[in-house]
Amino acid sequence: MHQRLSVGLSASALALLTTVATANVATAAPADKPQVLSSWTQTSASSYNLWAAARANQGAWSAYAFDWSTDYCSTSPDNPLGFPFSKSCARHDFGYRNYKAAGTFSANKSRLDSALYEDLKRVCLNYSGATKTTCNGTAWTYYQAVKAFG
Repeated sequence: MHQRLSVGLSASALALLTTVATANVATAAPADKPQVLSSWTQTSASSYNLWAAARANQGAWSAYAFDWSTDYCSTSPDNPLGFPFSKSCARHDFGYRNYKAAGTFSANKSRLDSALYEDLKRVCLNYSGATKTTCNGTAWTYYQAVKAFG
């Protein structure tokens, strides 16, 4: 009986260690996290679309422990003059928060700011005439603000 109890404890201890090890693996970010982050923070429309799809399905990316929080366009209007800039600002926040957490923000800030500007200009493609000119001017202003103060 003593021998069976010892085997039972060893099996229980092994099960506990397996559970702890599995939990640690599940919470550790995958090795390709920097590549995924980079692919979602480029200036292209395809990069924006990849990020938007991932944002809509955050649970699928939970192992990466990305920070999806956002205050959108911070203290600036999210939709200035009716231009829907909020989602572009959310992607900008995503880049800022995650590169800061990775300790590589300064090496990526310029690209993140440029990506915001490209995203905002893509929003402005939906307008024409004076409205498009106003949208592009507002996008430029937002870009200059994050470049200087972001």
